[in-house]
Amino acid sequence: MLKEFKQFILRGNVLDLAVAVIIGAAFGKIVSSLVADVLMPPIGRLAGKLDFSSIVIPLSKPEGVDLTKLTLKAATDMGLPVIKLGLFLNNVIDFVIVAFVIFLVIKLVNRMQRKKEEPPAVPTTRECPFCVSTVSLKAVKCPNCTSELPANTPK
Repeated sequence: MLKEFKQFILRGNVLDLAVAVIIGAAFGKIVSSLVADVLMPPIGRLAGKLDFSSIVIPLSKPEGVDLTKLTLKAATDMGLPVIKLGLFLNNVIDFVIVAFVIFLVIKLVNRMQRKKEEPPAVPTTRECPFCVSTVSLKAVKCPNCTSELPANTPK
């Protein structure tokens, strides 16, 4: 059983999948950082100095708290249950970017595979116009009906 497991692990597909998962996780972290640290701050600045990651919807209204100025940190410090809308928005943008990059990679791989396909094979036979049997391109007489074949009539 150990031998079978070793053979399974050392198969090319399993190793390729493991590498893909590791690279995908690293890529996900890069995209998350891109969204949270590079894209969202300028968008928040354009939207009126808004920090998207701190946008929350409180599920209860505590006394003496101005809900219009409630941030994620303040809600967490008070122990308030909140819907973390800003973090959800960041994750949606992360997903869209990752999905788009995967789409581009798959499109590129498909294009490369189409280029690798071999051209169609050159025909080596043709049909006899008299008995409709298959004969060699070099034949001058049909071996089946013994008719004279016209020169170079490809199939």
